[in-house]
Amino acid sequence: MVPLMSDVKFLPFALPEIGEEEIAEVVDSLRSGWVTTGPKAKKFEEQFSEFLGDASLQSISVNSATSGLHLALEALGVGPGDEVIVPDYTFTATAEVVRYLGATPVFVDVDSATFNMSAESFAAAITDKTKVVMPVHFAGLACDMDAIIKVAKAHGIRIVEDAAHALPTHYNGKLIGTLDSDFTVFSFYANKTMTTGEGGMVVTRDAELAKRCRIMRLHGISRDAFDRYTSTKPAWFYEIVAPGFKYNMPDIAAAIGIHQLKRLPAFQLKRNDMAGFYNQELSGLPLVLPALPGTGSEHAWHLYPIRLKPEAGIARDEFIQKMADEGIGCSVHFIPLHLQPYWRDTYSLTPEVFPNAHAAYETEVSLPLYTKMTCSDQQRVVRAVKKVLGCD
Repeated sequence: MVPLMSDVKFLPFALPEIGEEEIAEVVDSLRSGWVTTGPKAKKFEEQFSEFLGDASLQSISVNSATSGLHLALEALGVGPGDEVIVPDYTFTATAEVVRYLGATPVFVDVDSATFNMSAESFAAAITDKTKVVMPVHFAGLACDMDAIIKVAKAHGIRIVEDAAHALPTHYNGKLIGTLDSDFTVFSFYANKTMTTGEGGMVVTRDAELAKRCRIMRLHGISRDAFDRYTSTKPAWFYEIVAPGFKYNMPDIAAAIGIHQLKRLPAFQLKRNDMAGFYNQELSGLPLVLPALPGTGSEHAWHLYPIRLKPEAGIARDEFIQKMADEGIGCSVHFIPLHLQPYWRDTYSLTPEVFPNAHAAYETEVSLPLYTKMTCSDQQRVVRAVKKVLGCD
């Protein structure tokens, strides 16, 4: 008997993998009485720097990567009159943090193969107002950072890497987060390679920049609340040294992160295997498969983005709907910013200026790829893709 579609379990696009260790650590936080930023957030920060393997790095936990990007730009002194170069093919957070500070985002097209900002597009957009460049490591594949860093250094431009997709991504033998940039900002949102539910991490080598981020993430207070409330001596006094924000990561979230970070190497091995399975099983179909990393580099495989070739004979939206009809959830990464009303209308953006980003958007589909998927789940996805394309 063939099962009805209503009897087939829907396979969502993404799910986090939370274990008993994470749950027990959260419970321990609840029982400890310290649920906001405290000892576990500090421990998570220390372990994150250790994971990156560079003793000169400082890690600052925050409540989202968006908060982290905002803190990074604020610490670098970005403000009205400044320009920050960002890719058009990204989530709105990359650009919106520029507007938080009254500065102007300058949008550039991306490489047609990798969907990443190129050094050439970056260089062409530089003006005497350019203060920062924000490359985004799309899907977990690193931008050509040597070339981008070279251009930035030649023009005195600061670098903030949007690494929301890039943990643990390697570029030329080095982990993203350890390159010669001013800041790297990671995301721990629910669908990322590791999660804290909501959260992020700001990484920098500059002690003064790190100090500024720590002050500004909690109202501009001159000292951490954890230090004030756990001191055995009267420690009620503090000073507001700047009009800061409320961007701190609570211990409940950090408790999850502590164990997710320990599991990250195993998560990454599975993601690599899963991407390899897709690469093998989907080859020969009317699809453009994801760009692969070069020698000495490693993909984090946060996403598995495919593109439909013209000979697929099906539009992107119809493909996604038919995949859903087969019980498979898919997504699109991204709707480029030149199509979003605010950015389009505010900066008079048109598709003609971003041909690669626009073409990518019209044909891109992100297939499910997450560590809770089983081999049979992946086989279901492949069967569904072949059926929808008429290649089964």
